[in-house]
Amino acid sequence: MLPLTIRKRTITEEDIPPIQATVNCHWDKGRKHISRVLCREWNWRQPNGRLKDMGCREVLLTLKRKGLISLPPRLHSANNEKRNRSVPVIEIAKAPLEGKPSDFEPVQLQLVRNTSLESLYNSLVQQHHYLGYRQIVGNHLKYMAFIGEQPVACLGWGSAAWSVKSRDSFIGWDKPTKGNNLHFVVNNTRFLILPWVNVKFLASKLLALNAKRIFDDWLKVYNHPLYLLETFVEKDRFKGTCYKAANWIRVGQTKGTAKRGHDHLFHGKIKDVYLYPLGKDFRKKLTG
Repeated sequence: MLPLTIRKRTITEEDIPPIQATVNCHWDKGRKHISRVLCREWNWRQPNGRLKDMGCREVLLTLKRKGLISLPPRLHSANNEKRNRSVPVIEIAKAPLEGKPSDFEPVQLQLVRNTSLESLYNSLVQQHHYLGYRQIVGNHLKYMAFIGEQPVACLGWGSAAWSVKSRDSFIGWDKPTKGNNLHFVVNNTRFLILPWVNVKFLASKLLALNAKRIFDDWLKVYNHPLYLLETFVEKDRFKGTCYKAANWIRVGQTKGTAKRGHDHLFHGKIKDVYLYPLGKDFRKKLTG
């Protein structure tokens, strides 16, 4: 059963007693506190210096599931549905916008994570995106687009998916290389044009604007670059027209499964896989 490699951290038999000792010492303070203590003991940090707290919690949960350690009960429910449903509804003026880009002021894209506009982003996505709002775990950025003072769109980016066969083949990844370099890929998790906005070419324009600036924004926030963008388009619901118009590349389809814990469950929603390289040498960067 051991050694185990989880999130690129290898756990041996010798590691189990000190891990359990740390858990026991901080038992009453909860799992989040325990994972942070372990991260400091291991000096396990992201490139920007932040603790790899979520990775450590995955290590602890895996060890617990395998019966190798015991953990205290959760202080809070692991179910995020209640938290997602509690996104406050923020009402805004819904003045219709319809026409050509030349009919309006130039569209402006604004990074809104950790700003006063983040709650508006969350509310608009919850109200108007068909998937609703989901709290993103791990590294992520949120953008809003404006024409004048009026919000017109929301774009969200988060960690890349682990298992995407067509993407990995397109890059030329084997499993170990992917494990080392997956953090250089980011996923377009949400893209919402507000339903009362109908401006020609707006969607592809926003994708192009975001592709131009996300490298610098990600580097500033997380202290490492990006080399590839990815997204998944539900083929029975959308045609992916705006991604094609913005020069994204369709490389294949998903299998219609989703990871739940350690299992892959079939849900039947086949999605087209689109990629956008951030530079001609992206393969060299991602396979190096």
